[in-house]
Amino acid sequence: MDKIITPLVTLIFVASGSAKLLGLEFELEAFERWGYPLWFMYFTGVVEVIGGLVIWVKRLRLITSVGLNCVMIGAVATHLLNAEWPMLGVATVILILTLINTRRFKNDIKPV
Repeated sequence: MDKIITPLVTLIFVASGSAKLLGLEFELEAFERWGYPLWFMYFTGVVEVIGGLVIWVKRLRLITSVGLNCVMIGAVATHLLNAEWPMLGVATVILILTLINTRRFKNDIKPV
């Protein structure tokens, strides 16, 4: 299962971040509905795309995974505050995947 999670996380974050960077209509509407500024949508998109790719760099994958956890905590909070229950479920599943990765990457660190 471990060999499935990182590629899945990459796919999710690169796709989601790309939608934000392309300024797709549903992303624009969502960030406006949530009251977030437009620059924050683009910032989030950059963080998601970079995080989805950099997670493959062995020396950076733990800190990258922690950063993606933070992104997903923000997503969960946003959907919770806006009573978007189906998307809250999706965001929660993605958060669980990033948490599993973080634990796995933490266990890969060998003491010096």
